[in-house]
Amino acid sequence: MNEMTGEDRCLPPALADVARAEFDYADGDGIDFDPYDVFYSAEETTGWLRQWTGNPDVDGDAYRVFGQNGAGGLAAVWYGRPGRPLTEQPVVFMGSEGECGVVAGNLSDFLWVLADGTGPLESVLYEEHEARPNLELTELAERHATTPRRPARDIITEARAEFPTFTDGIDELCR
Repeated sequence: MNEMTGEDRCLPPALADVARAEFDYADGDGIDFDPYDVFYSAEETTGWLRQWTGNPDVDGDAYRVFGQNGAGGLAAVWYGRPGRPLTEQPVVFMGSEGECGVVAGNLSDFLWVLADGTGPLESVLYEEHEARPNLELTELAERHATTPRRPARDIITEARAEFPTFTDGIDELCR
C-alpha cells in the first residue's frame, strides 16, 4: 500500500504550468493531450481504473490522473517508487483502446518529453519518436526540470527499462 497524503492531490507547479500550455492537435501533427488543472479525485481515479480494468476490486490509490488525449486515454503519475515524492514518480499512460505504458521516469523527464514534441499517447503508441521541439514547452521545461534535457526517445527507453513490468502488472489487474 502506498503512503499518501492530501498534498498528493495538489498539482505540482510544473504540472500547473503544463495545464496552462497550449496543445494544438488540430492538424494531426501536434501533441494529442489535454492537461487538467487539478488531479482527478480519489473516487474518480478508482472509478476510472475499475472501468479500464473491468476489475471491481482495484483502487486508484497508486495514480494521480492529470490529463487525457482526445479519445479519452489518461495520463497519470504512478506511485512506482514507494516512499519517494510525487515529482520523482513515473508518468504513465493508459489509452482508451487498451494501450498502456510508462512515458517518463519522473515529472521532470516528462517535461522534456513534451518539449521534444511527444505526448503521453504518442510515447506509448509509437516506437519512433521524432524530435519536434516545441518552444513554449521547452521554456516550461527549462524553468521546472531538474533532470538534463534529453531526446524523448531516450527518456522513454530509460523509463521502460526501469519499469519493465508496468504493463504486465496492469494486464494482471484486468478481468
